[in-house]
Amino acid sequence: MTAKTTPLAETDNDHDIVPVDLGTRRYDIHLGSGLIDRAGELIAPLLRRQRTVVISDKNVARHWLTPLVRSLEGAGIETDSIILEPGEQTKSFAQLERLTTELLGKRIERSTIIIALGGGVIGDLVGFAAAVTLRGIDFIQIPTSLLAHVDSSVGGKTGINSLHGKNLVGAFHQPRLVLADTDTLGTLPPRELRAGYAEVVKYGLIGDVGFFEWLENNGDRVLSGDAQAQRHAIGVSCRAKAAVVAADEREHGPRALLNFGHTFGHALEAETGYSSRLLHGEGVAIGSVMALQLSERMGLCLAGAAGRLRAHLKAMGVPHDLTDIADASWTAKRLLDHMGLDKKVTDGKLTFILARAIGDGFVTNNVDEADVLSVLKAALN
Repeated sequence: MTAKTTPLAETDNDHDIVPVDLGTRRYDIHLGSGLIDRAGELIAPLLRRQRTVVISDKNVARHWLTPLVRSLEGAGIETDSIILEPGEQTKSFAQLERLTTELLGKRIERSTIIIALGGGVIGDLVGFAAAVTLRGIDFIQIPTSLLAHVDSSVGGKTGINSLHGKNLVGAFHQPRLVLADTDTLGTLPPRELRAGYAEVVKYGLIGDVGFFEWLENNGDRVLSGDAQAQRHAIGVSCRAKAAVVAADEREHGPRALLNFGHTFGHALEAETGYSSRLLHGEGVAIGSVMALQLSERMGLCLAGAAGRLRAHLKAMGVPHDLTDIADASWTAKRLLDHMGLDKKVTDGKLTFILARAIGDGFVTNNVDEADVLSVLKAALN
């Protein structure tokens, strides 16, 4: 099955709108430059009471909290803020408790809309807090990482990590609005930008070989800060995700395609303790190569696809081999055990997103563990 895209409505020279069509819960992704400066005018019509709370992390707040608050207050919106620590460790029960306690201490009401200003960690945590606080309040996503622009801010998947695995506690809770300001990408460390690029490549791998070919020719422009290239790459990615989410909001079928590379990638994140040793996008990049290697081993995909992806990721400076992060203590069996705790397990069987070719992904749980172990063992050597 291939992913289909939804139309992109252009409103002016630096501001596009991608609709996420979920009926009465429809919302828009605004994409372009200068959107944080316009946040007040775009958010004000959604508020029943002109008050909001912005949640961010220390790294993002240093760059973007002040201009966001200035825009909101300029539109007459009373604004509080809560600043958390950066990093994957923040997606935890302890930080969820802290966040909900602080929100309630600020006497928010069910009519209050909170704002997630940050990357995937902040978006996931704040979205989950919104889903459970006062039995559900609205929230807005303002993504500041490339990964969040093209993936985690769209689609309503929220959650935190457990000792048993990544994103195992959470809820589907759609945002009211997504403001993807491409200016925020200019403050990202290069490693963060490259890690997010893996999620961009994913959309070419699962359903758009033409986009993958475009990335092979233009990926360096995306990563070097070329505004036109970034806007195109993010727009294509958001249209693809919006279409999949509209067709399968709660991942009963085709939405699982968006997990390409994630079954392997989440196992790698678990093995590294969800630490800065491996960023989520880096795990997805390595996992995507391994998904193609598994596809080739099973005879589902012609030889060469995995090598082509490896070559592209290597050219972009993105980790692409398990040996880029593994040490001598790693074993294929332990990585397979991590996969067994993945939330995509169905009737005791692992779900994999594989490919018949680049641009033709599909979902299956008809995979022999012996093949998975063979791929893992080969990757560790």
